[in-house]
Amino acid sequence: MAKALRPIGHDDRLSIVDHLDELRTRLIICGVALVIAFGFCFWQNQRLLDALNRALPATPATSQNHISGLTGDSVNERKGLLKAAAADKQLAASTANPALKQSYLQAAAGLTEAAQALPSSTGKRLPITIGVGEPFTTTLTVAAYFALLITLPVLLYQVYAFVIPALSPEEKSVALPAMLAAPALFLAGAAFAYFFVLPPAVHFLQGYNSQNFDILVQAKTYYKFQIFTMLGVGLAFQLPLALLALHRLGVINGSTLTKHWRYATVIMAVIAAAMPGADPVSTAFEMLPLVVLYFASIVMLKIADRRAAARVAAESSSSLPEGLDPT
Repeated sequence: MAKALRPIGHDDRLSIVDHLDELRTRLIICGVALVIAFGFCFWQNQRLLDALNRALPATPATSQNHISGLTGDSVNERKGLLKAAAADKQLAASTANPALKQSYLQAAAGLTEAAQALPSSTGKRLPITIGVGEPFTTTLTVAAYFALLITLPVLLYQVYAFVIPALSPEEKSVALPAMLAAPALFLAGAAFAYFFVLPPAVHFLQGYNSQNFDILVQAKTYYKFQIFTMLGVGLAFQLPLALLALHRLGVINGSTLTKHWRYATVIMAVIAAAMPGADPVSTAFEMLPLVVLYFASIVMLKIADRRAAARVAAESSSSLPEGLDPT
């Protein structure tokens, strides 16, 4: 049975059993959070699916011999039938022959009835399922992915909370801000992917050579592409924290990043190309925030370098005998 977590200080000495017990408790917390988030996401699965379908392009206005545009053709047929019905009503109003008038009115009523059976507008394009149980399993998969996205801040916190007691006070002063920044950066990356990367990427991929294909996207692959794109961009937004960690280890500094920015740009381009959707549009939109975050990290590390230099100079001055000029 898991024990309640208690605050653990840096100087506390725990046995392997105590560490394993704490790890088990934190894993149970992560599992409970995932189950609760999954239940909530499955309850709200319709809204989640609607949110994912937002990036799909509109249904074509005409089929051009394509299945995806049949609804648009039906809408045009409805409009034509209503115009023909209106013309028959005008003819009925303009004739004095009762039999002919009745014939026109009957024709108008038939055309109107036929028009009412057709769609009045092109609905939003939806992904398709091809298996008997695929709608259910796809809904479960989407709920599970969103549950992971929602609980990721909790999971990251549990990881940091398990590691932080082993850090010294100086290391802890750096780890605590990182613990708060990591979930925020991840959520910012996922939101950036949803609003700015996915819509143009999906429109480009679905519209490329569309006149030569029947554009029917499968729900399973479409949702997987979206979720993994948001996950990849969210993880890529952890770049400043990774560079800060390397800086704290003494591996790099601000000057290192400035000197090798060309190599870093190539590496970021490779990372962006390795993410889901290796088309030029999504790659460009995924690389843009990496470049911005990289140069922001340069500014952040240069500030850290100046503070470190000032701290070293202050310590050197305070360690000199009184009255001795440090120069």
